[in-house]
Amino acid sequence: MQNTTLPPSWQTAIGAEFTKSYMLTLSHFLQAETAAGKHILPPPEQRFNALQSTPLDQVNVVILGQDPYPTLGHAHGLAFSVQPDVTPLPRSLLNINRELQDDIGIDNRHTGCLQAWAAQGVLLLNTVLTVEAGNAGSHQKRGWETFTDTIIQAVSAQAQPVVFILWGNHAQKKTALIDTTRHCIIASVHPSPLSARRGFFGSQPFSRANAFLLANGRIPINWSLPVLCKSL
Repeated sequence: MQNTTLPPSWQTAIGAEFTKSYMLTLSHFLQAETAAGKHILPPPEQRFNALQSTPLDQVNVVILGQDPYPTLGHAHGLAFSVQPDVTPLPRSLLNINRELQDDIGIDNRHTGCLQAWAAQGVLLLNTVLTVEAGNAGSHQKRGWETFTDTIIQAVSAQAQPVVFILWGNHAQKKTALIDTTRHCIIASVHPSPLSARRGFFGSQPFSRANAFLLANGRIPINWSLPVLCKSL
């Protein structure tokens, strides 16, 4: 596993992680799974898309997911995002779009590709960066969590105030890694169809995030998505 394509700010903060034993073990695991004929998602060139698209020194908002979509052709390294040509959209993403429209009147139902958010400093980070096709959660507890915890801590250590949007219990457990005296936590249940009606709808994460950014002299996020998405 290599990190040569990461922006300099990420290289400085987390580059040393790639030589640690847990990452070497994880790399060997991924190589063995591939050699065994298993299809690992997303492809290697997209696994660090979240970091490549959003340099550490440009992070304004963090949205935490769990692991990539296990459906072939969906995942491209950004939490909750899908490749530009994916239809129909995953149900959690449909619920995110519904809440966005209810919250600030933006209709993004035309696409599920969130690359434009990442380009504005929205770090769309899954806590596990790979998955076996068709087998959700299959790469949990293999080492990715240690790596992504380091990423969360690196963001928390930044001088500029950041919004952390934590949907569901899994994401909210990461609050312990965040300096809540400086950063904003926006927490609710997950946008999954199983839970969205129990507090995700009406939580207004997008307007609340922008209000915090504005209050701290930062540029708010334009949550509108273009029809054409430039995905890594």
